[in-house]
Order: sequence, then structure tokens, then C-alpha cells
Amino acid sequence: MLADLETLVTCESFSDDHAAVARSARVVGDLGARLLGAAPQILEAGGVSHVQWTFGTPRVLLLGHHDTVWPTGSLATRPWSVEDGVARGPGVFDMKAGLVQMFHALAAQPSLDGLCVLITGDEETGSDTSRQLIEDLARRCSATLVLEPSAPGGALKTGRKGVSFYDLTVHGRAAHSGLEPEKGVNAATEVAHQLLALAGVADAVAAATGPGTTVTPTLLSAGTSGNTVPARAQLSVDVRVPTAAAQDEVDRLIRGLRPRLSGARLQVGGGPNRPPLDPDASGKLFALATEQAARLGMGPLAQAAVGGASDGNYTAGVGCPTLDGLGAVGDGAHAAHEHVVTAEMPGRTRLLAGLLGALR
Repeated sequence: MLADLETLVTCESFSDDHAAVARSARVVGDLGARLLGAAPQILEAGGVSHVQWTFGTPRVLLLGHHDTVWPTGSLATRPWSVEDGVARGPGVFDMKAGLVQMFHALAAQPSLDGLCVLITGDEETGSDTSRQLIEDLARRCSATLVLEPSAPGGALKTGRKGVSFYDLTVHGRAAHSGLEPEKGVNAATEVAHQLLALAGVADAVAAATGPGTTVTPTLLSAGTSGNTVPARAQLSVDVRVPTAAAQDEVDRLIRGLRPRLSGARLQVGGGPNRPPLDPDASGKLFALATEQAARLGMGPLAQAAVGGASDGNYTAGVGCPTLDGLGAVGDGAHAAHEHVVTAEMPGRTRLLAGLLGALR
């Protein structure tokens, strides 16, 4: 399993580097073909490569992704290594170890009939090219198992917040900042007003629908030169919501923002990306996983609701029971300390294998 993990980690697959993602898809496909005894379909959509296997009439969907947030070249500063039972490298935890565990669990099945495997290449950027495929497959299945990494301590993920992304663009008017600043409309000042307005959105949503919503400004830019009143400013906003009602309320409030400066114009783009994964979508599958863990002598399983989203949000959103976080045990997704506890990999693989057997 560690040799297979090294193969995946050392093939970099930064989401925005479509050529790297295409190479990774071939490597993932070759690894799966060796362990499953069948070649995959390599599906390309919008320049992004996804990998799929279908065995018979799908009843259970196994879902993962092979793209990572790490820019091509990250191996030079974060090389693959295994030391003292800890594996490191770009994407090792999120989520290449989960893919290895999945392939080995599938290889242990007496039959693959009724299973569908989909490994997408754009999950980290919102699954724009794979969402339709994910949802179409989920509608045909009675369960989805997501091989994203576990929550702290190995907990399975039985709830995820929904995600919305917004881009606010302020259009002002340029002017010389020394000679006649009064003739300009300062887009930077206007976007500062919008930042302050956004600070109250989460509180308003909490009052209307309950706590748990976060509204986080992220990327910000304005202006073209140091002596010009900015004519344009842009602000990106990351929103996480616990319920569909909260997602709708955030959308209403953000689209209701209005400019404060005379002559400024505000344009709001974006909107809801992933719906929340409600714990009700995971309840029966988590109970079944708990039974399998007990049968295997693994001790009680923990569960957690997390703020990060995954493609499991999409499968739950179309009504397919979904259990997430079945992948690696470790820490540091998207962070410098990303790692996997290698001793946990065989046990997690056996748990998935047992869960697949119970579902069929």
C-alpha cells in the first residue's frame, strides 16, 4: 500500500494544471486497473480528466478525487517520505491515501458487481466539470461512500456545511490622486464599505435561521497605480452554512448589498456551490459502519460534522445516502504539516471492505 501511495503522491496533480491532472489520471487508472483487473474510462470535461469504473448496474458509488491544492513543483520542498510511521508529501492526506485504501478494499471483494468508482480531477476547485456526472451517478445508487480523509482521530464525517462563493466587483472612476482626487470615485473605499457590510451578514443569518454560518472575505484587489484613484476593486467571499435555509438567506443578503458612494456600481457574481450534507443522510450508513467496526474488533467509531465541503455534499443533495471521511487518518489537509498515519491504513481498508460487503 505504501508503494502504491508513493506512486500517486509523486505524480503531482495541482487542480489548475490540467496537464498534470491528465498525467495523474493515467497513473490512477493504471493503479486501479492492476488492482481491480479492469481498465477505467478516462473522461475529459472542460479540459479536466476524471477516472471511472462501472461494474454491472451501479448500486454503490465510491467517490474520491485525485487533484490536489499543491502547485506543480511542490515535491521539491515537500518530498515524499515515510518516517516513524508517518507518510508525507503533497496530497498524501487529501486524498491520495484514501484512493489507495479504496483500491485495496475493492481488490479484496469477491465480486465488484454493482459498484461504481468515480475519481474526479477538479474537486478542490469546486467540481465545476464533474458535478453533473457525480449527481447523475448518485441518483442511480442507493449509497455513496466518500474516501475523503477522516476528521481528527479518525472520525467519519456525517455532516458537512454547504458552501457558497461570491465575487464582488466595484466599479468606480479613475482620477489623478494628487491633482483632482475629488473627480474620482474610489473603488477601494467602496469595497471597504462592502467589507463592513459583510461582517454583519453572518449575524443576520444566525438571527434568522440559527448559528453556524461563516462569511469570510478572502481575496482582495484594487487599483492600477499608486497615484490613481482606483476605478475597480474586487473581493472574493467564502461562505459556509449549516442548512439550506441559511444558504438561501446568505444569498438574499449578499445580493441585496448596495454601494455607499455616489457614482459607484456594485456587481455581485457567484452563489451557492455545494448544498449542506445533513447528518440525516449519513445516519444509517454510519450505523452500518459501526457494526462492521465492532465485527472487526476495531472499537467504537466516532463521527463529526465539519466546515469543509466535498463532493459528498452533491450526492447527499440529490437524495443519495452518503457517508464521508472513510479515507486516511492523519492531519494537515492543505497545510504544510499534511501527513498520514500509515499504521491506520490497513484497518481503514478492512472497514471499507466490510462496509461494501454489508451493503451488497
